[in-house]
Amino acid sequence: MTETRPKGWLSKTLAKLTADDATIDAQELQDDVATAGCEPVGSCQKGKVVAVTGRLRSVVYTPRETVPTLEAELFDGSGSVTLVWLGRRRIPGIEPGRTLTARGRFASFEGRKVIYNPWYELGLG
Repeated sequence: MTETRPKGWLSKTLAKLTADDATIDAQELQDDVATAGCEPVGSCQKGKVVAVTGRLRSVVYTPRETVPTLEAELFDGSGSVTLVWLGRRRIPGIEPGRTLTARGRFASFEGRKVIYNPWYELGLG
């Protein structure tokens, strides 16, 4: 009896064995994006309401004279977007390493991809 495997399984297996950890992590995050039915950050268009998912790389509180902000960088394997909560110093559960799904209007500010005051849902990881 011959075993049938998906086409290209050998090349995918070899690619995983020879890839560095960052590349493997990015690919796994992109698989999660597809599974969640979200849009890859790399293909989001300015002005559109999007749903993105990924892992938080960094979380920074930025005190400002006018309005303090909490900024979190969300990486999904195809790119990063900065989630910005205006008037917040801290949000429980928003910390580096957490997975998160965010929804909001995709924008660009000072050359950065941003979503202001997104609706979000924390993941398990």
